Amino acid sequence: MVLNFTKMNGAGNDFVLIDNRAQESKISRDQVVRLCDRHRGVGADGVIVLVPCRSGKADWAWEFFNSDGSAGEMCGNGARCFGRFVQKLTGVQDSFTFETEAGVITARFQGDLVTVNLTVPSALRLNEQLPLAAGPQTVHSVNTGVPHAVLFVPDADKAMVLQWGPEIRRHAHFAPKGTNVNFVQVLGPGRIRVRTFERGVEGETLACGTGVTASALISSRVHRFDSPVKVRVQGGDELEVSFERKNGGFTDVRLTGPAEFVFSGKIPA
Repeated sequence: MVLNFTKMNGAGNDFVLIDNRAQESKISRDQVVRLCDRHRGVGADGVIVLVPCRSGKADWAWEFFNSDGSAGEMCGNGARCFGRFVQKLTGVQDSFTFETEAGVITARFQGDLVTVNLTVPSALRLNEQLPLAAGPQTVHSVNTGVPHAVLFVPDADKAMVLQWGPEIRRHAHFAPKGTNVNFVQVLGPGRIRVRTFERGVEGETLACGTGVTASALISSRVHRFDSPVKVRVQGGDELEVSFERKNGGFTDVRLTGPAEFVFSGKIPA
């Protein structure tokens, strides 16, 4: 079988997108791993498959897979790429909804930018002391569709992403599913820089949309930032997170940023 695909990236976080509206194929875990292999496949941080929404809750649905083949509940950068992908396929102009494992997401289009709402954040925990091999560290956490830990660092360039990332990602405190890990530098009022160690990719990515969102929301609590928060990612792009505060938590959380087509092709499945 030959698989038609489109390669896209959102702020450097890259994905293979597949149109399976006709339900003619079933993508296996092994196929996902091969597609994401940067030497023998297309190369990507994940695979996103467009499928019909059978629940009646949204216009469309997606199947999202991390590069290790595991299913993912939500991905902010992937959601923006998915939005642009569906817009190109269907011709929708303003907005549409799609169902994910984390809930129904709305994609809206503003010129070259795509805005997606995220599900209501949960499990917000601040100022927890986490024992690490290098000593205890202050860690904050929140679930923005997937779980995220946030550490504030004085200099993102010097952050121990590849040393502390795997340890925190699999720490007993976040068992059994583990967590994504974000290293955040405050650049100024309402502006931060984020580097992310992603669960499922098992390494640093150039951007992580749900991680950007988690970092912005926690920064708003710890550093009293107002909405919106501007976030610079490792790939160099700047994303924007807007939100409303409610009862100590957050509602109407939105992520805005680019979603770019790279190329399309065919590959043996």
